Amino acid sequence: MQIAPSTYYKWRVCPVRPAELEEAYLVNAIVDLFRKNKRVYGVRKLWRAARRAGLDVGRDQVGRLMRIAGIQGVRRGSHRVVTTTRDLRAPRHPDLVGRGWSAPTRPDAIWVADFTYVWTAAGFCYVSFVTDVYSRRILGWKVSTAKTTPLVQGALGQALATRRRESANFTADGLIHHSDAGSQYTALAFTEELREAGIAGSIGTVGDALDNALMESTIGLYKTELVGPYAVDRNWDGLRELERETAEWVRWYNQERIHSSIDYDSPIEREMLYADTVAQRGEAA
Repeated sequence: MQIAPSTYYKWRVCPVRPAELEEAYLVNAIVDLFRKNKRVYGVRKLWRAARRAGLDVGRDQVGRLMRIAGIQGVRRGSHRVVTTTRDLRAPRHPDLVGRGWSAPTRPDAIWVADFTYVWTAAGFCYVSFVTDVYSRRILGWKVSTAKTTPLVQGALGQALATRRRESANFTADGLIHHSDAGSQYTALAFTEELREAGIAGSIGTVGDALDNALMESTIGLYKTELVGPYAVDRNWDGLRELERETAEWVRWYNQERIHSSIDYDSPIEREMLYADTVAQRGEAA
């Protein structure tokens, strides 16, 4: 690239100041963190991530560096397709949670579940999730081309397998599974699966998203950070691509993504901290 001789000589006379060079390095570091975290963090979370990475920067400074780099966090869109279909004839579990999202003091006290839709070139796909309320960890998920009972059964089965794989002593005693009143969750086959696993079923008020707000929030993050146009402006080919990308997003969400609701830890860190606390209490006793 050609430059004017006057520009070169001006640079020779007025070299880059150390403060400007330091800022340039900080901008690069912030951009690297932004890319590492799937380009979704806004100022608040990117500042937390920078502090965790050892960068001595302030929140307002991160905002200014982001403006210099021309980056910004994703913003949530709105849901336009209704996935919940009630079966008015099916018996329903009572609401055992009552919006008590801060009540659990340990993992496996309350699991919440729901599913959403994703449009692909092959048609609609549906993705179901099961999340632990205490740690915000996604324990199970499943992608399907049909929004039938096996869709939600698959996510529950994976959640149980995840816990059993991690601990041979896992038991579902005292565990509550909370969902909306969708026909998939009130189906006899799903109710029987909960009973066989020893899990208490819970269903929120019909037509009230706040009664499953934590799961709505998780799905909102999924739609915004992976599926939505703000995060990935792409056309999905079909179920296999969606499965592959969902698996990677869930891995990042559980192991690396920081959550303000759990003191800016990742879900895995939250559970490890709990395990360490329990171990220390046992040693003290």
